[in-house]
Amino acid sequence: MKNILLLLAAPALIFFSSCGHSKKDDTALMPGMMEVTFKISGTNLSIMVPDSSKGKMEIVEQSWGATEIKVGTDFQISIEEGDGDIALIKSDITGNEVFKLQRYLKDEPALLFWEGKNADMPDPRFHFYSINKVGTLNYVVKDIDSGDAYNEKAVQTMIDASKTLKIIEPVKADA
Repeated sequence: MKNILLLLAAPALIFFSSCGHSKKDDTALMPGMMEVTFKISGTNLSIMVPDSSKGKMEIVEQSWGATEIKVGTDFQISIEEGDGDIALIKSDITGNEVFKLQRYLKDEPALLFWEGKNADMPDPRFHFYSINKVGTLNYVVKDIDSGDAYNEKAVQTMIDASKTLKIIEPVKADA
């Protein structure tokens, strides 16, 4: 009889212990990722990036207002405050005579993920550009086009990370 009660109680315990957890909390549990904090235009932000097992992390604040976060050679993103312009970026992609568009993997109102190919290079290259609304502000997050070839999986990791961008409130000192 005790065994039957335990069998019936176990699912209820699992159900009730999972209540109160949101999907947003799950971003903090992304395996192989860690949260980093930084500022853009005086706003405290955080984002998930690959942990040190993927390479040395470097955060650089650029003079034009962007913050670049690099972890190894497969994770290199630029984040800046602004409304962005998907239509303009799409026009640039389709009009590029050197880096020819092969296909869009995602073509959404706030996200472009595409594959392109340069005639001089045998492997395709993948890139992304996204506009992320965080609170009342918009941020453009994109891969850094530094000449490194990103594969599809690397760019998907950057896109997943971009979705974790959030504003963090500064800790207030006790009065």
